[in-house]
Amino acid sequence: QVQLVESGGGLVQPGGSLRLSCAASGSIFSINTMGWYRQAPGKQRDLVAAITSGGSTNYLDSVKGRFTISRDNAKNTVYLQMNSLKPEDTAVYYCNADIVGVYSLIEYDAWGQGTQVTVSS
Repeated sequence: QVQLVESGGGLVQPGGSLRLSCAASGSIFSINTMGWYRQAPGKQRDLVAAITSGGSTNYLDSVKGRFTISRDNAKNTVYLQMNSLKPEDTAVYYCNADIVGVYSLIEYDAWGQGTQVTVSS
C-alpha cells in the first residue's frame, strides 16, 4: 500500500504565497512523474504542474511564472511553491504520483486526499 499525504493548504490573501508538500510512503520501488492537480467547485480537475524523476517540469499556462514545482527524490516528496496567488487559484489541490510498486514492479497512479487552497481578502 502507498499513501500520499499532503500539507500546506489554507486561506491566503490575494498576492500571498503558500507552499504545498506531498510525501509518498509505503511499498515504493520508484516514483516516476509527480504532479499537482486542482479542482474548483463545478469544474474539472486540471493538471497544475508536473515534474519527472529527472527534474523536467511543465505547468498550466495560467500559473507559469507564479508557481514552482520541485521534488526531493530521497524523501519521495513533491512541493508546489505558489506565489502571487489570485482568487481564481482557489481550489482543492491534489497530489499525484506514478508509483512503481516494490513487489509488482508495475507502475500505477496514486492520489492524495486533497488540500484546500482559498485565496480571498
